[in-house]
Amino acid sequence: MESNKLVAPIRKLLVANRGEIACRVIRSARDLGVRTVAVYSDADHDAPHVAQADEAVRLGPGPAASSYLDLSRVMEAVARTGADALHPGYGFLAENPALADACTEAGVTFVGPPRTAIALMGDKVQAKRRMIDAGVPTVPGHMGDGDDVAALIEHGESVGFPLLVKAVAGGGGRGMRVVRSLAELAEAIERARSEAANAFGRAEVFLERLVEGARHVEIQVFGDRHGTVIHLGERECSVQRRHQKVIEEAPSPVVSESLRATMGEAAVAAARAIEYVGAGTVEFLLGADDEFYFLEMNTRLQVEHPVTEEVTGLDLVQLQIRVAEGEPLPLTQADVELRGHAIEARIYAEDPYADFAPQLGRVVAWRPPAGAGVRVDHGLRAGQTISPHYDAMVAKVIAYGPTRALAQRRLIAAVEDCVLLGVGSNRSFLLELLRSEDFTQGRITTDAVDRQLAESPPPRPLPSEQAWALAAVARANLDVRPPETPADALPWRSTGAARFAVTLRVHDDERTLAVVHEGAGRFVVEGVAAEPVGIELVAHDEHGITFEHEGIRRTVAWVRSDDGVAIDEAGVTSHFVEPRAGSAQEDEAGGDRVLAPIGGRVVAVLVKAGDMVERGQPLVLVEAMKMEHRVPASRDGEVDRVAVAVDDQVTAQQLLAELVVLPE
Repeated sequence: MESNKLVAPIRKLLVANRGEIACRVIRSARDLGVRTVAVYSDADHDAPHVAQADEAVRLGPGPAASSYLDLSRVMEAVARTGADALHPGYGFLAENPALADACTEAGVTFVGPPRTAIALMGDKVQAKRRMIDAGVPTVPGHMGDGDDVAALIEHGESVGFPLLVKAVAGGGGRGMRVVRSLAELAEAIERARSEAANAFGRAEVFLERLVEGARHVEIQVFGDRHGTVIHLGERECSVQRRHQKVIEEAPSPVVSESLRATMGEAAVAAARAIEYVGAGTVEFLLGADDEFYFLEMNTRLQVEHPVTEEVTGLDLVQLQIRVAEGEPLPLTQADVELRGHAIEARIYAEDPYADFAPQLGRVVAWRPPAGAGVRVDHGLRAGQTISPHYDAMVAKVIAYGPTRALAQRRLIAAVEDCVLLGVGSNRSFLLELLRSEDFTQGRITTDAVDRQLAESPPPRPLPSEQAWALAAVARANLDVRPPETPADALPWRSTGAARFAVTLRVHDDERTLAVVHEGAGRFVVEGVAAEPVGIELVAHDEHGITFEHEGIRRTVAWVRSDDGVAIDEAGVTSHFVEPRAGSAQEDEAGGDRVLAPIGGRVVAVLVKAGDMVERGQPLVLVEAMKMEHRVPASRDGEVDRVAVAVDDQVTAQQLLAELVVLPE
């Protein structure tokens, strides 16, 4: 147990993280009167967390390994700024015991648990053994012990199928594979090992029985240096895709008072078994029969901690700082009361309708929503570039209400009102989930989203007739502005022109439209629908366009780009572009060129020149945003050449391989 001796009050706190969590920690530290230091990579030199801190220190180049994961550079920043404490946030070095050791050696207060707890819980096999000793229920499986592939396959047969291959280190669904038959096991082990090694620096894996139809329910625990450990209730985290959480809520819609008490006692027992101090999360699988099993313990603040804050009224970051200073927890278990309901949705820069491929580029417009019960944790600003070096999550939208139904309604409205233009996002996918009957009734289990996606992938939302018409009007007027018009002026000025032809494309839908300007802000657009679409512009600025169509007035968000215009309609963003001359022919001719969908590092080349491949067969694995992305062949053919090698850094749309296409 840590000493009960009080630590000196923290004066200056270095936040060893980035993005929304760095902004979150800085905000709470400032409320306590603590000065803050931000660290940043070259990719984040203009990020909001850098501006919000009192001081900032450059760590190094964009790749995390050369910046945020470089322990020596982080501790050098501590020394240079005279920071007397360090908060690790989550991710990066947050669960690396070497960081806690380095803080101890430097005489710096570590705002986190003891290094022994981090080390033990960071090894899932050792953690599971400790939980068994502590009487905490665990999932049956095989611990691994460094077995080779052949030994793991043998043990897999005894564990039974379906099962999970899981990385010993790390979390967040990385290094994890579902296996339903013996024939799949060898490849799953190799892929899990590769992904774990890339993400966590350790390739060891173990096997665990897959508990199907289960829910993911986690308990927030808190311990102080004086031996007190309490829990702050549960969070429901069952809405997941590929084992990564998408939507979280507190409390769980299926956990009763008695079950909450039982699970809470188990979580406190788990924390006591490792002499835990600070904020931590004990994750459980909850079966339909109310039986629950220990999954892992995260020795840090969780991404989803805001929902617990909303229903308890506590600031968990401030509690972390006060406990790190040696103060006792200011409340007992009896003081903990859950009031109302909170739901959080994670906004990712990814395309849900292209296998969730990460979306990179410059954020042209970012306007977080506001309103009663709405909170947004983010580290974004307009003009910022979404980098391939870090996780694809860019913001969290949280809604609170006295009832779950009201929290759900508020969150749906907030996600609709959120404006993120310039890069793709998962907002429309989140809205589908939040509106679904299964979510409304609280019936979603951990495998539900992946199963639904496999059985019936959702179609890409299409822009409305009004959106097509507005985009055409915007492009037509942009093209015919009078010479004296300022370059930054809005495109809606009357030019006296009567009719313009505009060709626009959204994904695979290309249309040539005719725009007729009738004067006084009135336009008619032909070619969108069977009948011409009439649009009357009422008001417009950099935030939105207000228009009337068929007697109904609406406002949509919009932004101009060099090649078109992006329009957002209640969570559905469409980027209308003007195709380049000859682009259709280029696409047809370039069908045998395999291009990188995202910038990143090549972690595997699965084919060589002369290999025959089938459409959909993976050719190259590219690691970006902490995930491996398979790049498949778009057609049947023969590999003519491979243009990259393992460990090459590639940019989006860079040539990876060329195929000789087989005649159809």
